[in-house]
Amino acid sequence: MQTIYADGIANMSLIDGVIRIDLVNITQVDKDQTSFNSIGTLAMSVPALLRTHDQLAKMISKMVDDGILTRNEPADNN
Repeated sequence: MQTIYADGIANMSLIDGVIRIDLVNITQVDKDQTSFNSIGTLAMSVPALLRTHDQLAKMISKMVDDGILTRNEPADNN
């Protein structure tokens, strides 16, 4: 199995029922500009995306419970 590290997502699209997620790495950070390098595309079905969303939400909740992350409360817009 291959491990791919990505700094983020450049683009997401839905074409013919397949979600395509373009993965990028940061290659250079200057004072006013950040450069990205495309490293590949992740393709998955809509049900797979929904399962992934559920797994990510559970991981984030665990990191909050473990004190690794804190949740920001939404600003009161009144």
